[in-house]
Amino acid sequence: MREVDRLTTERYAMPSLLLMESAANASARVIASRFSNDTSGLNVLILCERGNNGGDGAALARILSLKGAQVKVLLFGRVEDTRGDARTNFEIARQLASAAPETGSALRLSFTECTDEATWGAFQAALKDYDVIIDALFGTGLTRPLKGIYAEVVGHLAQIRDARSGRVEHRPFVVSLDLPSGLDADTAESIGDAVRADLTVTFTAPKPANVLPPACHFNGELVVADIGSPAALVDAAGSQLFLTGEDDARAWLEQTRYRPGSYKNTHGHALIIAGSRRMSGAAVLCGNAAMRSGAGLVTITTPASALPAVAARVMPEVMTAELPETAEAKLAGALTDELILSEAAIEQALQLAARADALAIGPGLTSAEHVRRLVRAVVERRSAPVVIDADGINALSPWPADLRGTPARPLILTPHPGEMRRLTGANAEQDLFANRVQTARDFAVAHQLILVLKGARTLIAAPDGRVAVNPTGNAGTGTAGAGDTLTGIITGFIAQSRGALGDDADAYAATVAAVYIAGLASDLAAEAQGMRTLVASDISRHLGAAVRALDPGGEKP
Repeated sequence: MREVDRLTTERYAMPSLLLMESAANASARVIASRFSNDTSGLNVLILCERGNNGGDGAALARILSLKGAQVKVLLFGRVEDTRGDARTNFEIARQLASAAPETGSALRLSFTECTDEATWGAFQAALKDYDVIIDALFGTGLTRPLKGIYAEVVGHLAQIRDARSGRVEHRPFVVSLDLPSGLDADTAESIGDAVRADLTVTFTAPKPANVLPPACHFNGELVVADIGSPAALVDAAGSQLFLTGEDDARAWLEQTRYRPGSYKNTHGHALIIAGSRRMSGAAVLCGNAAMRSGAGLVTITTPASALPAVAARVMPEVMTAELPETAEAKLAGALTDELILSEAAIEQALQLAARADALAIGPGLTSAEHVRRLVRAVVERRSAPVVIDADGINALSPWPADLRGTPARPLILTPHPGEMRRLTGANAEQDLFANRVQTARDFAVAHQLILVLKGARTLIAAPDGRVAVNPTGNAGTGTAGAGDTLTGIITGFIAQSRGALGDDADAYAATVAAVYIAGLASDLAAEAQGMRTLVASDISRHLGAAVRALDPGGEKP
């Protein structure tokens, strides 16, 4: 981001002071939008350090005061110790504050230099009385834990939140500029105490700490504000880490819209190879989700012993087919023989796969040896994209070194952390997730596949090293069957892409859109009924609302 700011000034003759002013104006607009676009009468405290983040805060103080807010600026240090654009804005704010009483100006702005504990103590006692507290202390340059008075500030802000958490009474609305102070912008891990904001306004593009857990949990709501840096500079910066936005999901929906003359075959055929006699629900959830996602045709093929239970509960629009089983004698004294998938099951699955645009394999299949044979044969011999989940992943763990995806025959894996550990063969002592992004990227690149690493802020890694961070979804999705549902949605989206776009279909774009929309559907479900009672089938039921929210025009007849 420093490089983007520098090049904005050098190549486009945009003064850095103008960028700071633009950041302040953008922040003022976002804050105003949280108060019905009326900041008049708001009691605002802006906490500033001496660097550029503090300079943003000083410029914001002037703008909010001009809009009728009563603003107090507390600079930790002296104006004379600041420099550059930050000093310019501090001097302006100080001059305006000192001149207002003399000129009779209606501007309500005060400016205080905090150089000792006593000054901070006077402000500390009144923190709870402000409507808004703006954290303009440290931005993207911090790499060490906060100490001294700054650690005290963070502690007192936390006390205010804790004291009033869950109550109806007013509490200050905490806003951080660019990044909550106390975080290292470049890492997902917390380096010490940090401001826990209600809202963070970050500039130009999000930073890793804005979007990756656990650091991102300090941000509150995140708003990315355009402050004038040309998009070409951001695109040329070479980042391989992206935050999925609603525009990404909307673009996919627009590409694959239902159009006059389209029909079930052009909407894609999804095949679900899933289920077992004791876990038929996984196949039902996966198949129903694929159907609800918009696929024109969905077939569930499941072991013959599971077929009656699957057929009885699946949506009537979903077709079913059986995988042949045979009896395998159990140990002496067993009451019944064990049913296992026969060799004919592999050929049956491959025949069905030959007619599908995308297939999923794994949910509820069990981890028996006969399942491992089926999974390996289907994954190696199929021609369509395949989404591998749950027992499909277990059947291929540790991941075979010779099994790789290709652009024409994509592999999409959807592991949770435990399955990821089994895929890599990592032992319990290895800290596989100290850097989740790098773990996902390395595996996807090494095996030329798409990896959906589930968890808080699911990651989608591409064979070329790109990694998308998904911001949608909530804790309510940590429920039985949510993974099966996500697998169905991803498979349905990939099938639709191939049905609508043919050879131009992009499995990675479809997967990114599917994860985003599935998370949005779960958010809508949580809004309707709360997270605690959310179940996996609620996600499927809210898919239509999620799609309409993103592309209302495309869903009208």
